[in-house]
Amino acid sequence: MAEGNGSYASQLRQELCLRNRQHARGRAHVESYGSAPVIVYAPEEGRHGNFLDAAYAAIVERPEWARRFDKIHAQGRSLPMAERRWRELDSSMSSDALLMNVFCMPGVVESEAVRRMLGVEADAAPVFGWMARVPLKNGRTDRTEVDMRLGGLLVEAKLTEADFLSRSAGILEAYRDFDDVFERDLLPRVALRTVRRKEAMEFPEEFSQEWEDVAVPDSEIDARTRIASAYHAEIVAKGIAQQPTEPGYAGYQLIRNVLAAHAHGCSFCLMHDARRPDLREAWFQVMSAVKPAEMRVRLKAATWQELAAVLPAGLQAFLDWKYGIAAQPKMTSITRSGDGWNEGCP
Repeated sequence: MAEGNGSYASQLRQELCLRNRQHARGRAHVESYGSAPVIVYAPEEGRHGNFLDAAYAAIVERPEWARRFDKIHAQGRSLPMAERRWRELDSSMSSDALLMNVFCMPGVVESEAVRRMLGVEADAAPVFGWMARVPLKNGRTDRTEVDMRLGGLLVEAKLTEADFLSRSAGILEAYRDFDDVFERDLLPRVALRTVRRKEAMEFPEEFSQEWEDVAVPDSEIDARTRIASAYHAEIVAKGIAQQPTEPGYAGYQLIRNVLAAHAHGCSFCLMHDARRPDLREAWFQVMSAVKPAEMRVRLKAATWQELAAVLPAGLQAFLDWKYGIAAQPKMTSITRSGDGWNEGCP
């Protein structure tokens, strides 16, 4: 991942942390451990701080949507203990929560403006976590889970995720339609380490007690810390360079979703934040490797900001306050009360 990509993701995470620290006041929540704590919400009395009230009520009423709350938070150990295990949808950084806030909101899927923008049929109903079962060369299918299927449209939702993951060439080339859909040489390539990265301490021949904590004057601490950090970073970099690699592809999730759309005769849309041009650039790189012209015209990208322009006013206000997502060129909110978005919602 390029340095610029990480910077875009980091800046967005920082903004969402600040916004949700304000939004969480008066709502059940905790903060994760660490130097950059993330707000994680808990359900309370028929409400959930990570969701607009009307959207959450709609989710609870539909068992197939409510089952999305079964997914346990992958970083649960970084959160305070609670009677109820933390879920992925509890996190203020969850792109799935953002997706469901929008498309579970009554009136959104029924909106002609939304359907026209996304190119979906009038009677489409969202299916979250749709199992695409993309065919493999060995006659089996994979366990690909698409964030949302809306009629003939497959959607991958992104927010603060760093990238689209990378996988070994062998995994992706095992898909039945891989060579029919993609020009291999045009896909983004990466070299994947085949063994676990070692920490600096695991290179005993390089480690010196000189860098252990000792009593030193305060004036020397910062200088010694910088030298020690640089020394350890050099050791780790040397170890990584010596580890074996195997060829792989970047943009794994995008490639997989394109193959799913091809197998099922669907369109595919990447839904991302306008503050993440790195994700859009990565998508265009994968899109340029698609061979069939009829497949390329079924691929698209849209930003949450573009979608916000055609959403109900109450939902627009919620997205603006909690996520900083506002229809462009409107300026996002900075400081104001966040209690008015539940009024006037469909």
